[in-house]
Amino acid sequence: MSSILKLPIEDRIRLVEDIWDSIANDQSVLDLSEAQRAELDKRLDAFERDGEIGREASDVIAEIRSRQ
Repeated sequence: MSSILKLPIEDRIRLVEDIWDSIANDQSVLDLSEAQRAELDKRLDAFERDGEIGREASDVIAEIRSRQ
């Protein structure tokens, strides 16, 4: 671990991104609980009912920052 902390910040960020990408690629091995599965089904049903795709993250962030 100490050798990782000696890396430049850019390299540590790249390492974290690579690790995160590897987790995303293997997500099929992660089991969902019944509660998680039910929540995802509920959200998918709501999306299919109203077709609302949501808002751009940049818009949401700007709105949050404007409140501060």
